Amino acid sequence: MARRTGSADLPLHGGRVPPWLATRMSSLGAIITQAIVHHYGRDEFLQRLSHPFWFQSFGAVMGMDWHSSGITTSVIGALKRGLGPLQDELGIHVCGGRGQHSRKTPDELRLLGERIGFDGAGLTRASRLVAKVDSAAVQDGFDLYLHGFFVTDDGKWTVVQQGMNGDKRQARRYHWHSENLASFVDAPHTAIDGPAQGEIVNLTDKRAETSRAAQLELLTGLGPDRIVHELEALTGKTPAQAMLPHLVMPDHHDVRSTDVFSRRLHGTLAAAAERARSTFRNCCSRRGSACARCARWRWSRRSSTARPTAFAIRRASRWRMAARTGIPTPFRSRSTTKPSAS
Repeated sequence: MARRTGSADLPLHGGRVPPWLATRMSSLGAIITQAIVHHYGRDEFLQRLSHPFWFQSFGAVMGMDWHSSGITTSVIGALKRGLGPLQDELGIHVCGGRGQHSRKTPDELRLLGERIGFDGAGLTRASRLVAKVDSAAVQDGFDLYLHGFFVTDDGKWTVVQQGMNGDKRQARRYHWHSENLASFVDAPHTAIDGPAQGEIVNLTDKRAETSRAAQLELLTGLGPDRIVHELEALTGKTPAQAMLPHLVMPDHHDVRSTDVFSRRLHGTLAAAAERARSTFRNCCSRRGSACARCARWRWSRRSSTARPTAFAIRRASRWRMAARTGIPTPFRSRSTTKPSAS
């Protein structure tokens, strides 16, 4: 199965990567990937991608700002372009991306499965479930907008996806690796790194097993009608927007009980109830599911030398990073296109 391998909190940067840098990142990323696969194998490359420190260092070496959230989008896009012509030779394929490209992941996996022979449908289910766990089962205030799926010819994979918190101007990156896990929803995380963000809902914690069971009991026992009725009884009035087509948006950012649209909630609960007859995983994997609301990087193997700051400082003596933040910095393009004498 798979395991959640870590996460990263990053400052949110706008702007775009200039075309000349994007081209060099694609070429450099492909060369580094070939070197890792040649010396250590495809599995090692997947494992390194699943480590948040290594991934961030990879982006810094390729030319991005060492601390930027844009590393995620840039690295995945550069590898998708650079490894495309080499995918049959290396046996590594990159699916998904940012925004609309992330929604193409299922079709890309299905076509790869038909062409190569692995279980494309099974990998599609894994892709959707990983996204659901980091959005619905772990409610930490970060909305997913990027989903990168790296898969090899033998069906092993790594997922790198990222969410955004616009109010705090931060992004959070999540890493998964298809190895050594018995469940997607029961303690799949090996590390969650970042500063405290306030109260969150984490239904993948082992201590939330009772809550997961209670959600299934609510859906199957009470059913959609009685759940909506109980909500109305608790709030003392019919939730907003239930009767008339008149839209009034509140000033607060959090979603409160009075903001819930009863008819839409009823439809979501009814669809989830059909899934809930089996397992919480199936309930969570349903498209549009809201079940959590029901009950409340080839440089070194050692992580000490894989810190993003180490590469940013070490490379600064040769050339400065150029990226998409709009800050003018000197950049020796020859150092990214001319092979080293060593």
